Amino acid sequence: MGGRVETASDGRKVTVSECTEPCAIERGMRVLGGKWTGSVLWHLQDEPVRFNDLCRMVGGASKKMISDRLRHLEAHGLVSRTVLETSPVAVEYFITAHGRTALDFLGALKDWSEAEVVGPESSVVSSRARGS
Repeated sequence: MGGRVETASDGRKVTVSECTEPCAIERGMRVLGGKWTGSVLWHLQDEPVRFNDLCRMVGGASKKMISDRLRHLEAHGLVSRTVLETSPVAVEYFITAHGRTALDFLGALKDWSEAEVVGPESSVVSSRARGS
């Protein structure tokens, strides 16, 4: 994994094998860790979704935020967009094969959150996590 902290003979804490660049966890969190990013990707897993429908599905996020998250996911190759030749013009988003690789992780996160995190702002954890 990288760095670890050890106690020197004089009692001082020293870092051994310090990480000089972002580790795999940090790199992954930079892609998927933004607010609403996982939710946006999760809602695209079954079928392509039009922008306004996606905004309705991800309640609580502004259209600007959804648009920013979609651009971010598109830049990382996790989502693709198609402009539909309708009147008025509509845009549809779909998850790419690369984006599908994140669904197992998001599913595990969802399962963990449902089992271990209580409350809307995750300020309270389950009694098992508190050691009770």
